Amino acid sequence: MFPNASRVAMVVLGSAALAATAALPATAAGHHAPHPTRSAVVLGAVQYDSPGRDDRSNRSLNAEWVTVRNTGRTPVNIKGWSLSDKSGHTYRFGNLRLNGRSQVRVHTGIGRDNRHDVYQNRRAYVWDNLRDEATLRSDRHRVVDTVAWGRRH
Repeated sequence: MFPNASRVAMVVLGSAALAATAALPATAAGHHAPHPTRSAVVLGAVQYDSPGRDDRSNRSLNAEWVTVRNTGRTPVNIKGWSLSDKSGHTYRFGNLRLNGRSQVRVHTGIGRDNRHDVYQNRRAYVWDNLRDEATLRSDRHRVVDTVAWGRRH
C-alpha cells in the first residue's frame, strides 16, 4: 500500500505542476502592459464653442480650436495626419514637425499657419457645441486619439 500511495502522490503533484504551468500564460495575458505602439501625440484642450456670438466671422471661427500635443521628448512629423469630427469634416496636416513637449492649435477659420497655430481655412463652424468627437489619425489612417463631449460623454 505504501508504494501505491507514493505513485498517487507523484501523479497528484505532477498534475498540479501541469495545471500551474497551463494557468501561467492566462495570468500573464490578464496583465495589461502599455501598448508598444502608443503615440506620444495626443489631443489636448478643445474649444468647441467659440466665446461670444456665433456670427461666422473669421474671428469667431478661429476661436473654435483643438489642441494637438506631443507629450514625448522627441519631435514627431505629423505630415499626412488628420483631425476629423463625427460628421466627417476632415483637416489634413501639411508638413508639420511637432517638437517634443510642444503643441499646436488647429483653428477652424482662415489664417497663416505657423508652428503654434494652423488653420483649416473654413468659413463655417466644424465642432458641434452639443455633442461631437474629435479624432486624430496617423498618416496610415490609424486612430491615435479621440476626445468626445456633450451628452453621454
